[in-house]
Amino acid sequence: MLVDKDAIRALADILTDTGLTEIEVSEGDNRLRVARNVTVQAAAPVAAAPVAAAAAPAGEAAPAAAADPASHPGAVPSPMVGVAYLTPDPSSPPFVQEGAQVAAGQTIMLIEAMKTFNQIKAPRAGTLVRYCVASGDPVEFGAPLAIIE
Repeated sequence: MLVDKDAIRALADILTDTGLTEIEVSEGDNRLRVARNVTVQAAAPVAAAPVAAAAAPAGEAAPAAAADPASHPGAVPSPMVGVAYLTPDPSSPPFVQEGAQVAAGQTIMLIEAMKTFNQIKAPRAGTLVRYCVASGDPVEFGAPLAIIE
């Protein structure tokens, strides 16, 4: 089997540029898959210094810390690696607007993987509070896509 080193390097560059952990391409009976290992280390939380809050000018609230959407009980995780799309096509409105009610099983976005558009459906009924991704964003398996409360 002949290995195209330039193709492997190009795919590795795409992994680095997009932050994805794996990519696969196929042509006919040939398949090429490039993957990288990502090591995640947990860091100890840093307590906010009391002086930071006191340093804010009077009348202005200190910025709230952004909560991790992955730990939200209403998070909708990505079932695959791919590219997220909030609309069925570029000229259409989103499947669901933030703040709108959704029914269980209702399509809330698409994820394109290997030239196939996969519908991502609401796992439960509720309010789509916010999207955690924008159209065209690459997504990893398990990454939070939206919050439904």
